[in-house]
Amino acid sequence: MKKIVIIGASGHGKVVADIALRCGYDEIAFLDDNESVKTCGKWDCIGKTDMASQLNDDLFIAIGNADVRKAFFDRLKDKKIVSLVHPQTVIANSVKIGRGTVIMAGAVINPDAEIGEGCIINTCSSVDHDCRIRDFVHISVGAHISGTVEIGEFTWVGAGATVSNNINICGNCVLGAGAVVVKDISESGTYIGVPAKVINKM
Repeated sequence: MKKIVIIGASGHGKVVADIALRCGYDEIAFLDDNESVKTCGKWDCIGKTDMASQLNDDLFIAIGNADVRKAFFDRLKDKKIVSLVHPQTVIANSVKIGRGTVIMAGAVINPDAEIGEGCIINTCSSVDHDCRIRDFVHISVGAHISGTVEIGEFTWVGAGATVSNNINICGNCVLGAGAVVVKDISESGTYIGVPAKVINKM
């Protein structure tokens, strides 16, 4: 029997559980600090997140907030935090994927791309050749990253956003839904529009 315990009984956690099921896990359970949460989808919530340090099962951290996700990674650094890849993806053999990353249905990742730890590569998004997606980046539904792009830690790429090729984006940025990035971003902040322009610096 193959078991996984998922931290975070949310909608995101529900999607992660479905991917885990498709990856061969036949026993799935959740941990969540909200005591009123008893299930997530068809799976039971068996306790609070502090239980994770006592478990020897495979773990996955299904927390949308990257800072909170990183805190769990630090707290559970000696535990087996696994990556999950939906079977209906297209991923080149030369792609490197860090631990604790989830790659969802319909995603395409092309040759020599590197995906860091704790990333979310969401439904029907794409990462082209030679990209470097650093730790705890979230690439949202339908976003497209062109070739030879680097995206810094903790950056969130909104739904349907596009990053042109040969672009560097620093860490701790938010790219709004539908934004089109056509030049390097060197200051952390929120960027929206076509072409993307800063509306708030961090």
